[in-house]
Amino acid sequence: MPPFFIFALYMGRILALDYGQKRTGIAVTDNEQIIATGLTTVPSNTLLKFIGQYIKDEEVECIVIGEPRDMMNRPSDSTKYIEPFIGALRKKFPQLIIKRYDERFTSNIAFQAMIDGGLSKSKRRNKDMVDKISATLILQSYLQSLEKK
Repeated sequence: MPPFFIFALYMGRILALDYGQKRTGIAVTDNEQIIATGLTTVPSNTLLKFIGQYIKDEEVECIVIGEPRDMMNRPSDSTKYIEPFIGALRKKFPQLIIKRYDERFTSNIAFQAMIDGGLSKSKRRNKDMVDKISATLILQSYLQSLEKK
């Protein structure tokens, strides 16, 4: 009987960003791109530096950035703050794949998840946590959309 070889499929991680004017929630996948996990929240003015350090330490294949849309599926007002950041990101890290993904309702869903998870009212006021959970929801949705393809 011939020997069997198991080949591990290694991919880089996917980072997801819930970009905001003041702070950005960040989520990441495992190397196999199966599980989305909240990573951290950083001040948006330090985000490029954070990403630079992160990709030095970890292999990142793609960055998914939440795309805020209104109920009519038009770009929301906050798009004007995200676009310059994306331009700077593409310029600084041209090797990375950058994708946009609809982030409608992620903050509301994150807040509801905190309630359902039994977090106290004081912890639910922690906007850092909401942003990190929102980034995780964006990433999980993105991963599910890949499965459907």
